[in-house]
Amino acid sequence: MPAWWANRSRPLGRRRPASVMLGISQLGGKKAMMGRFFSRQAALAAAFLLALGAAAPAAHAADVKVMSTVALTPTLGELIPKFESGSGNKLIVVYSTIADLKKRIEAGETADVMILSRAALEGLLTQGKVAEGSIVNVGRSYVAVGVHTGAPKPDISTVEKLKAALLAAKSISYADPAKGGASGIYFAKVIERLGIADQMKSKTVLVPGAEAGELVAKGEVEMGVAQASEIAAVPGAQVVGPLPGDLNSAIVFAVGIGSTSKDPAAARSLIEFLTGPAGSAVLKSKGMDPA
Repeated sequence: MPAWWANRSRPLGRRRPASVMLGISQLGGKKAMMGRFFSRQAALAAAFLLALGAAAPAAHAADVKVMSTVALTPTLGELIPKFESGSGNKLIVVYSTIADLKKRIEAGETADVMILSRAALEGLLTQGKVAEGSIVNVGRSYVAVGVHTGAPKPDISTVEKLKAALLAAKSISYADPAKGGASGIYFAKVIERLGIADQMKSKTVLVPGAEAGELVAKGEVEMGVAQASEIAAVPGAQVVGPLPGDLNSAIVFAVGIGSTSKDPAAARSLIEFLTGPAGSAVLKSKGMDPA
């Protein structure tokens, strides 16, 4: 064999050059690093999905149907977002007059939570519509007189002065007794007692619910009579004061769990929230005395 050929030939088992081996080693290292990277990403993704799955039920744990008197509309309007964000439960609220809600419940409509007058709830309890032992007082509100913000406040400090103020008013509004508004039913009796029912008819605007304060704020009537909490909640309306003397009437609002509630625990958590520190603070800010 020629010497030059012997110098060029290499045994098949001879080791590769160091530069080639270095390239292979680097490639293997990169593959290992990529493998570890994707393993970590997969682990993180799995952990995220597990956390998401665990959080999903809390994000929407239960739908809680509430049937509430319109007197608590301002209060619940502020409290609902706080309760939902803290509990994960979703509130479905139906507002109406106490008489209308009571009639609907008696006819078979159901709710997890009912917010009515204490007297109305106790009546429903005797009919088996409210769960035994679930009724709790929420707050107390007074029938009051309201006028436009900035307008002179009439003197209603005595029964006779209230009578004079009503006769002097050019227009007045309160809830239609025929629609079942608690304040309207009561105030109609007050007018009868004062002996001025006939004089008031021509200048009275009856509203279906809690709109008396809104008419006052818009300047459509001079004086409105409603729950103090309803008047106080309307921008542009101000509370003059409660009805004087023995005409002063407080309505105690209470909350109870429906006897057919599908989630009594969720209903109970709402009641605890409404009657707790957060609920009491909002009730007070809306012109109502916490229970």
